[in-house]
Amino acid sequence: MRFSLFVHMERVSPDQDQRQLYQDFLTLAKMADEGGMHAVWTGEHHGMDFTIAPNPFLSLIDVARQTKNVRLGTGTIIAPFWHPIALAGEAAMADLITEGRIDLGIARGAYNYEYERIMPGMDAWEAGQRMRALVPAIKALWDGDYAQEGEFHSFPSTTSSPKPVQEGGPPVWIAARDPNSHEFAVSQGCHVQVTPLWQGDEEVTKLMETFNAACAKFPDIPRPEIMLLNHTYIAESAEDARQAAEEINRFYCYFGAWFKNERPVSQGLITPLSDAEIASHPFYTPEAMLRDNVIATADDAIARIKTYQDMGYDEYSLWIDSGMSFERKRASLERFINDVMPAFA
Repeated sequence: MRFSLFVHMERVSPDQDQRQLYQDFLTLAKMADEGGMHAVWTGEHHGMDFTIAPNPFLSLIDVARQTKNVRLGTGTIIAPFWHPIALAGEAAMADLITEGRIDLGIARGAYNYEYERIMPGMDAWEAGQRMRALVPAIKALWDGDYAQEGEFHSFPSTTSSPKPVQEGGPPVWIAARDPNSHEFAVSQGCHVQVTPLWQGDEEVTKLMETFNAACAKFPDIPRPEIMLLNHTYIAESAEDARQAAEEINRFYCYFGAWFKNERPVSQGLITPLSDAEIASHPFYTPEAMLRDNVIATADDAIARIKTYQDMGYDEYSLWIDSGMSFERKRASLERFINDVMPAFA
């Protein structure tokens, strides 16, 4: 099993300076590179200080200039916000600049808050259909001289300019949960990225079973890879793990509030949740965070991650976004690199 870092700028208070947040982002990315991690992943979001990432290619190109070995992944591009010619060209240009280090993660998106501002009237179903149309189109554009008459985009014969450095283009990853998404990814020769959210290792197991079933449905297609993205905090003690669980529980409550899109937002920040609102959430609790995520001391984390390796996961991505201070994120990542990864060497 290989390891990667999933990281963004997080701004949870108007007192936080965005320039410093970006420097913190770069520091964590460079730690991943120097520590021998396989990749750094960062995504796309708009108008949300909760996750500042308007164009992952910009950030990844900067990371490329300050690192040596890590792969650079979009985790993930929001498919309906892109025209296939634009995405094919920008991904190829990023691949050219980074000398072939780009991995292209693609998803339908998650937040109605973004949909209603960039694609008013679009729902999750249409977003998924747009993603399914986008993936084969960008691959065909990388190959060149491709014309399309489609439901969402139509254009005459076009070739991606520039062409990617990597033969066939950057590896494409699809964020998948339900069987249809897994089957689409496998049928297109794409890798799969899964994220368990609220059912712990039961969901991790179910996601792998769904992936295996999709692979069995397309036996003539080479088996793609599967990445597990999971909130992870390597604690120095049980008390430290408990504090991390409380912090990550707060993060998930804010994630849920953004997802529901019912709360006022001003200057990119959602109206703060009260302690009482967080404590009364119907299924997010610190205890659930300890159950559903890898929030543990190094030895316990190793034992748990080894079960994921035994299931067949190819990559484990440490999701570091958590609302924690930079110092706590850095300390956890240091312990992961120094105390967890060597057990898998």
